[in-house]
Amino acid sequence: MSQRAQAEMTAEQAAAMLAGARRMQLATINPDGTPHLVTMFYTMRAGKIAFWTYRASQKARNLARDPRLTCLVEDGEDYFDLRGVQVRGVVSTFDDPATVAGIGRAVAGGVAAAAGADGLPVDDYVERAAAKRVAYVVQPRRLITWDHRKLLTAG
Repeated sequence: MSQRAQAEMTAEQAAAMLAGARRMQLATINPDGTPHLVTMFYTMRAGKIAFWTYRASQKARNLARDPRLTCLVEDGEDYFDLRGVQVRGVVSTFDDPATVAGIGRAVAGGVAAAAGADGLPVDDYVERAAAKRVAYVVQPRRLITWDHRKLLTAG
């Protein structure tokens, strides 16, 4: 078995990693073909990555022109701790206020809860911000995973 195959995650492990994280690296395609790479907070919606951003942002303009993207969630400090899930796909775009606010609430609420600020007025923030935002759900086309911790236990 190849080292690559030894390090691959199961579908369940990849889903658990995506569900357990809040930040990802998001790559979209600029008009000149170069990648536009940013860190984004996200949530999971029906097993798929979902996020929101300002309509006027570069990533939103890029996705309006070309819905292809790559998302990367990774973890680990040392080589044998590295693990990650890369999702290549296309986005479904949502601009209706209810969906945008719902995704925004899940993203902002997860961030607030992780910071120990569950009681903050997240709903007020989301309602104000949603009017200027658009939401996305990633439709995966290809998943690439690795967990280098498995390399130490592979026989």
